[in-house]
Amino acid sequence: MKLIIINGPNLNMLGIREPDIYGTESYDRLCERIREYCSVRSICVDFYQSNHEGDLIDKIQQAYGVYDGIIINPSAYTHTSIGLPDAIKAVKIPAIEVHISDPDKREPYRKTSFVRSACLTVIKGLGTDGYLRAIDYLADYLK
Repeated sequence: MKLIIINGPNLNMLGIREPDIYGTESYDRLCERIREYCSVRSICVDFYQSNHEGDLIDKIQQAYGVYDGIIINPSAYTHTSIGLPDAIKAVKIPAIEVHISDPDKREPYRKTSFVRSACLTVIKGLGTDGYLRAIDYLADYLK
């Protein structure tokens, strides 16, 4: 199984940006932890992070025929992007939306997710462990 984890704006600032909400783990450490988790499960994993919506869409399109599953944390684009779910629907790769915090328990504008409609499920509010839960979900789904 081959997965790509796509992270949106400001996730490169993990550990620095609002640690009371997003924790103190750095983005590099998160990727390292996910690599280790996938390695023992014989899952190949790649990572992509961008602060630019079009780059995220390009990466989703490039995943076609390459990856078995997508884990996406669209970050702020969750609430604004129509292009991201359209790209996920176009490539027809099973996808899971992940959020470190629980957007439903935050500001009112964060309760709307346009991306959710293109995903199998949403995992939220589990900190960075939500990525590990998403990996397990996709592994079970793709069996």
